[in-house]
Amino acid sequence: MLFTSTVAAISTPPGKGGVAVIRISGADAIGIANKIFLPKGKRSIKDFPRVQMYGDILYQGEPIDDGLITYFNAPNSYTGEDVIEISCHGGMLISKKVLESALIAGASPAERGEFTKRAFVNGKLSLTETEAISMLLEAESDAQIKLSREKSRSKLKGAVNEIREALVSLLSSVYARIDYPEEDLGELSSEEILESLSVIYERLEALASTYKTGRAVSEGINTVICGKPNVGKSTLYNLLVGENAAIVTDIPGTTRDVLEKSVPLGDVMLRLYDTAGIRGGRVDAVEAIGIERSREKIDTAELVFALFDSSRPLDKADLEILDFIKTSPAVKLALITKCDGEWALTGGSENFADSIKHELQVYDFSGVLTISAKEKKESSLKAVTGLVGELFTDEKISIGDDAIISSARQNSAVLRAMEFISCAKSAFLLGLPDDAASSDIELALGAISELDGRSVTEEVVEDIFAKFCVGK
Repeated sequence: MLFTSTVAAISTPPGKGGVAVIRISGADAIGIANKIFLPKGKRSIKDFPRVQMYGDILYQGEPIDDGLITYFNAPNSYTGEDVIEISCHGGMLISKKVLESALIAGASPAERGEFTKRAFVNGKLSLTETEAISMLLEAESDAQIKLSREKSRSKLKGAVNEIREALVSLLSSVYARIDYPEEDLGELSSEEILESLSVIYERLEALASTYKTGRAVSEGINTVICGKPNVGKSTLYNLLVGENAAIVTDIPGTTRDVLEKSVPLGDVMLRLYDTAGIRGGRVDAVEAIGIERSREKIDTAELVFALFDSSRPLDKADLEILDFIKTSPAVKLALITKCDGEWALTGGSENFADSIKHELQVYDFSGVLTISAKEKKESSLKAVTGLVGELFTDEKISIGDDAIISSARQNSAVLRAMEFISCAKSAFLLGLPDDAASSDIELALGAISELDGRSVTEEVVEDIFAKFCVGK
């Protein structure tokens, strides 16, 4: 993948602001900058890399704004090419005029993520680092920021490099055994090769074990709140979202459709769905559609919050919901609600809650919590957050400090490498020719090379950069 053009784009969000930044990258960045920017004091842009210079911004030779220019010389720039950044006043029209001036001067419009793509192609970033930057741009939680920051990216890059170097070293020894079987040029015996393969497998296994946490943080968990009507689903939804996003009334069937929102809960990101109350009997056409959508969301959920009203015993509607979610492969949590108000003060809700807890023991729940989403919001939220964190993250992993894989692509590469290493071990144990084992080690090396982008298809690269904005 070669880049022969010089590209330009506005790198700040559209709209009115204090400052807008126009970024130019490529071999002719300096030439274009000289046509559209006139520094004060007659200084040469090229002679002052990484120094901001004040001057006039030109459009076809005429000043249209004053601003700052910074030159980042290759290869010491974000893209690895000559890069120019021009800061102008942040009006929509003026920033577009500056970009247009750069295009008239010879630049081409940058595509989505093209600056970062150039950084990847020029060896400034690995593919895992690129994915982390993409996550940072889309970050919705503090945990996602931690997972995206440079320290975390470096940890993953280092772990991948160690595995790759171990595979290269092992493969070279196996090649020596194959090419010169009579001269004993292989540094490792069969027993030592098996030991090396076991060590590499353990490293891959340790990396694969981080995906559960990484995915929960980066991609999020499809989570459904379900229960019969008027059991407190929308109240819980509002508590988790942190605002009154759902209408709450005492009228059964208030929620007619599925509400959805991405919500950080501790370190875990929830793709949260508040569903219509599921009930039998006669309902109008609109509510029937809402109930059907609720069932569809439960079918595809990874986490289900099943709600039960503490002010009354389990009834037929509750049992129908329990039967429906029983076959779901999702992690299921039972939340006993409405443990507040006058009913709680009389001790009635406590008695029913204990009874409900006892009855729920026969169902496959990963936890049962008694919550009060109205009067004990903080403690209820803390309890739910803690339990979800225990179920979907590994407390031994320090987010931001440890090497963590966080995408399905990364996980697939690690799992395939593990499979090939396992096949190589089997080949040695069965006494097969070294060629058989070397083929599997080569495939494992290929999988790891795909992980960090050393060997990856252009389709994969394009898919990753399609998620970026123009200007990054």
